[in-house]
Amino acid sequence: GSPRRLLLVSNSTLHGGGYLGHCQQHIKSFLGEKVKRVLFVPYALHDRDAYARTAREKFESLGYGLDSIHESCDPVEAVRKSEAIFIGGGNTFRLLKALYDNSLIQEIRKRVLEDGIPYMGSSAGTNVATISINTTNDMPIVYPPSLQALGLVPFNINPHYLDPDVKSTHMGETREERIRQYHEEPNTPPVLGLREGAMLLVEGDKATLQGVTGARLFLRGKKPTEHEPGTDFSFLMIDSNLQNL
Repeated sequence: GSPRRLLLVSNSTLHGGGYLGHCQQHIKSFLGEKVKRVLFVPYALHDRDAYARTAREKFESLGYGLDSIHESCDPVEAVRKSEAIFIGGGNTFRLLKALYDNSLIQEIRKRVLEDGIPYMGSSAGTNVATISINTTNDMPIVYPPSLQALGLVPFNINPHYLDPDVKSTHMGETREERIRQYHEEPNTPPVLGLREGAMLLVEGDKATLQGVTGARLFLRGKKPTEHEPGTDFSFLMIDSNLQNL
């Protein structure tokens, strides 16, 4: 079994709370007392300095030091020395391009999947932890060399999953329709729609839905299913064509 430990959060800020406020107890439980410093990856936002300040303030309030990778002269070495990695939200295409540009895809994979250091992502940082960014909500404002992402889990996630507003007169495509269109393509993996306030805790080959809201699971060729916090999603960790179940 893999030593991987992941905390994949749908969103950084929940209505009525501050930055990472809704999941700060999950973060403390996830990182524990062994981790002293977290390596932050702010590549998804343009103003990396301001982003790092926000993240540093939050993590220091929880008792952890924070180093931002954009302040390092050698990002690869920063990953190799890191105790834990946190990739924040923003634009997923910008984030993935920067990960490729800085030769970090394989380095992060190795640290997480082989060395077992904790990986936390929120929003775009959750997107890039999956097989690909095909199911992001973001605009392709830059062009990464591939849509393939870190592949820390063998499925995709749609953060900020939105249910259709029954009172709305908007006739555009719903999030569910867009995911269904994705699954019209052959060999597309499962997609877990994480609502705001939801997160997935992965420990080895075990995956558990946490947070205050549920998730919607999409398997190719199947009807979507609803899931409450506490759901065991470990079956998604089996690296096979789950759409054939």
